[in-house]
Amino acid sequence: MTGQRLRFVAAATLVVGFASAIWIYLNAASSVGDTLGYNPEETKQYLRAMERYGGKANVMAAELRQWFASLWHGTRLAYTVACVTTLLAGVFWFASAAAEE
Repeated sequence: MTGQRLRFVAAATLVVGFASAIWIYLNAASSVGDTLGYNPEETKQYLRAMERYGGKANVMAAELRQWFASLWHGTRLAYTVACVTTLLAGVFWFASAAAEE
């Protein structure tokens, strides 16, 4: 591909990606209500039991898993799409600079 085509792909990626991120942000559910009013996995008793059975590494791994899973829902998904779009467009942009040399 030539540098000009890669720049076009980068610009198209930005337009489509940011349009998708905005659409996701505007249509995301504001908050998903828990039927219990709280998340049982965030109680001290649950965390203490997790630490007792698996140690601190178990608690940290569960928190990391919950954080990663939260990136794919609601408004956080819009931010994730915007970040991935920016990175992907940057790759195409730098590839176009390298193709011209």
